[in-house]
Amino acid sequence: MGLGTLGGGAASAKWFVAQGARVTVTDLRTEKQLAPSMKELGGAAKTMVFVLGQHREEDFKNNDVIVVNPAVPRESGYLGVAKKKRKIIVNDAHIFFNLVRTPIVAVTGTRGKTTTTNWVAHFLKSKYPGVTVGGNSSKNALLSFVGRNKKTPAVVELSSWQLELLDKASRGPDVAVITNIYSDHLNRYRNIRDYASAKANIFSKQTPSQKLILNFDNPWTKFFLSKKPKAKVFFFSLKPLPKGKEGMFISKNLVILRRGKQERMVLGEKELGVLQTRGEHNVQNFLAAALGSVLVGVSIDAIQKRIKTLPDIQYREEVVLKRKNLLIINDSAGTSPDAVIAAIRRFKNQGNLILITGGTDKNLDFRPLAKEIRETLKPEQVLFLNGSATKKLIKELRALRYFSKTGSRVFEELPEILKGIKNKELGIRDVKRMIPNSRLLILFSPGAASFEKFKNEFDRGEKFNVYSKELFGS
Repeated sequence: MGLGTLGGGAASAKWFVAQGARVTVTDLRTEKQLAPSMKELGGAAKTMVFVLGQHREEDFKNNDVIVVNPAVPRESGYLGVAKKKRKIIVNDAHIFFNLVRTPIVAVTGTRGKTTTTNWVAHFLKSKYPGVTVGGNSSKNALLSFVGRNKKTPAVVELSSWQLELLDKASRGPDVAVITNIYSDHLNRYRNIRDYASAKANIFSKQTPSQKLILNFDNPWTKFFLSKKPKAKVFFFSLKPLPKGKEGMFISKNLVILRRGKQERMVLGEKELGVLQTRGEHNVQNFLAAALGSVLVGVSIDAIQKRIKTLPDIQYREEVVLKRKNLLIINDSAGTSPDAVIAAIRRFKNQGNLILITGGTDKNLDFRPLAKEIRETLKPEQVLFLNGSATKKLIKELRALRYFSKTGSRVFEELPEILKGIKNKELGIRDVKRMIPNSRLLILFSPGAASFEKFKNEFDRGEKFNVYSKELFGS
């Protein structure tokens, strides 16, 4: 149910065909809209039945297993039909946990889950060269791990949507990580507690021999602990952990690992200082990733050696162009206001900052972002890409009496904004707060979804990179 356009639906359909199943693919979008996914199905499509541009109740009555794409709402009436007929309802994560026999490191959270997942894999490669990343925002579908080498861990990123059915799976991850919880996807969930409950499913099937990593500094950690996880709990923190709490933390400008009563330095002051240039949020991502890697068996020495080569993650504060007088950053995957705040704080002193922001609303609160913009940037430094979230943000900024004579500058297309910057048509070089002779820093951090103008945040990020290189040179 829901072929989708990100590849997960196509991967699941092909996998079921390979298992000998008779597959019906149904999606509200038309064949033309689903053309890339239809092409991805390849020869397997010949054996499938397609119901596109609609859903039919009969398909949910007559098929034995309903495989749900993450975008399908839990309240769908068609799923209600399936439940009445006592059909099996699963998603790719549910099947993955039922069938994969390798050790599993699973990461979720509102912010930082993609970076943390990739950094876990980066550290694990020191011991398991064949490690790959799968799941949400990855090109590797979860079901591609079925039947792989049983000794090589599977490192996967899981969205709240993928976790919704995990409480019905047969096992939990060997190491589960929840990076943090902030308001997000409230266009799908009733409230943030409902959203956090979906995230909590990551440890719902864990056993006492498995491990759960939580962010000690995040207020929602108390909520997760109230659910009495069976796994052994470890924490990461930007401050010293209380006595009796095991995990990885910062104390006196050192990164410390505590297991039982023993403590060991992971990073010294100099190494931590280099890491801090990536922003406080990435320090937290490192702590979570390094702790998760240690719990899988990676040595501290290996982590120390590989920290110098930590990869940048595509569309997450990604450096698109870097010159003496120009730095362009693509943070298209920053789809919540908190992500924009983190990006502003990281880059505000690295050049004359121009922020491009805005997109589709997910029923989120933009007041904290509005306050951050007011305190950090002049109105001339903020350019808006039109959308429902953009209107909410501008409304909050107006309530703060932010705009001067120029007012808010809203654009319909990304190329229009970038051309205006390049051609010096937007007056941004005359902003008083800007530093003389300093490089121009263009930060694209939408803080919102992208459905009004793009397929998704990855399509948006790819187009931003293309436009930037075309206009400013590669």
